[in-house]
Amino acid sequence: MLPTPSTSHVCFDRVYEPAEDSFLLLDTISSFSEAAFLHDRFRQTTPELEPCSTSPLVLEVGVGSGVVLAFVAANAKTIFGRDDVLALGTDINSFACQAASQTVQNAIHNPSESVFLDIVNGDLACAIRPYLVDVFIFNPPYVPAKLPDYSRHDNYNTILAGQKSTSFEQDSYLLELSYAGGIDGMEVTNRMLEQIPHILNPLRGVAYLLLCAQNKPEVVKQRIKDWGPGWMAETVGISGSKAGWEKLQIVRIWKATLS
Repeated sequence: MLPTPSTSHVCFDRVYEPAEDSFLLLDTISSFSEAAFLHDRFRQTTPELEPCSTSPLVLEVGVGSGVVLAFVAANAKTIFGRDDVLALGTDINSFACQAASQTVQNAIHNPSESVFLDIVNGDLACAIRPYLVDVFIFNPPYVPAKLPDYSRHDNYNTILAGQKSTSFEQDSYLLELSYAGGIDGMEVTNRMLEQIPHILNPLRGVAYLLLCAQNKPEVVKQRIKDWGPGWMAETVGISGSKAGWEKLQIVRIWKATLS
């Protein structure tokens, strides 16, 4: 068992607390089968022989407490077979960005190995340049619930002038960002799916997407395969402890090399 990064510094009143979905991502990405897949995909060679052997960029969107990104960065040698990964995250919640930054920095004990780049406060992967991401991780707001009122975002995404902390209404809104996924829990995920083909490295990019049963995973996987030649989608992790729409699975998305 690889150690889970500490999140004891995180205020869970306004940042999503690691739960079953977070731990399913940790278990899946570090499993023997996925580690073997990633070792092969990111086998380290000399740049002169293979230009795509540069340090893998790992991006987590909706990083929350930072536990998943920190885990991947801290255990890169086991997961990827190399310890030179670059760790980058984004979150629409500015308080999550601050918390995740500390989580990742605390987890990387040797800064000469995995490199923590930043946690960007922004919407999904809109701030990321095209085709640079080697490993993409997304634990979306997947609960079938009405989307938050984003018109409040600018005011609720910071501590207001004259206040020492956030209000209950702010905290409720910020947590809502982490779980409310709209119709079928898919409105945010659908927006992210539109971006994935344009941010992944076309040679070796791979994505991990968490879905619940009501998100209709089989439909999502077929939609990904319909992106074009070579696109693949496969369930590589599943949580059997929940029933109904809460049953979770991790879908791996990648583009196979065409002969």
